[in-house]
Amino acid sequence: MATNATMTIRIDADLKRQAEAICEEMGLTMSAAVTIFTKRLVKDRAIPFRVTAGDPFYSETNQRHLQAAAQRMDAGTENTYIHS
Repeated sequence: MATNATMTIRIDADLKRQAEAICEEMGLTMSAAVTIFTKRLVKDRAIPFRVTAGDPFYSETNQRHLQAAAQRMDAGTENTYIHS
């Protein structure tokens, strides 16, 4: 028989409340939900859902780059050439 272990994680308090409410609606505890996730992770050796970074255009790095380019253009120090 398997022995139980305790996991301690940090999570945003509001996110935790929302997740607990959803689990309660489903008749689950947070512990059961995490156990389901973990069993699937081990069985499939993969996260059981697709994890993506979203549209790279909106990444913080690209937004900083675009903001800096816009500031250079406003200052007249940036020249943009369009080749067709």
